[in-house]
Amino acid sequence: MKVNQAEFIISAVGPSQYPPDALPEIALAGRSNVGKSSLINRMIQRKNLARTSSKPGKTQQLNYYKINSDLFFVDLPGYGYAQVSKSKREIWGKFIEEYLLHREYLQLVLLIIDLRHPPSKDDQAMYDWLKHNGVPMCVVTTKADKITKGQWQKHVKIVRETLGMGKEEPLVLFSSELGVGKDELWQTIERAIGREAGQENVQPG
Repeated sequence: MKVNQAEFIISAVGPSQYPPDALPEIALAGRSNVGKSSLINRMIQRKNLARTSSKPGKTQQLNYYKINSDLFFVDLPGYGYAQVSKSKREIWGKFIEEYLLHREYLQLVLLIIDLRHPPSKDDQAMYDWLKHNGVPMCVVTTKADKITKGQWQKHVKIVRETLGMGKEEPLVLFSSELGVGKDELWQTIERAIGREAGQENVQPG
């Protein structure tokens, strides 16, 4: 997909704030500091649209980014950050669960996992939960540039085995620094939104 326009729309803290545009939504889930913002910036070829932070747990809302007039990227709060209070984590959990189960425009969840390490217990729990509830997802392994290329497939195998993924389940190896996986991930997203985005483009304005 050629990105001609990308803009931050809103940090939503509830359904009443979700954008009214009937566009497909691609959600990004992952633990804190796994590189979700960097992935968004690489996908849209902008340096600072999605704000990256060295402080885990910074994203506490659903951050909506509109891409062309085709779709939204929706950055979910990072999970697994211990310094956030238990009560706040529970509130986030219910909020995110409602979104993932009931948001009619959600087409795909990108489950972002650090390629360097085996998936954490939180990663495994999120994967199992999404699969159990039939939420369409694609695993994306980030930070591939942090290990040598010769180690990539070994680490991908560890991710697949730890999560218990089937051979047919999609996994995209990604590096925000190198741009590795960008085209493949766009193809996965375009398949997920089907003809909806294309129809948006051909309808008279």
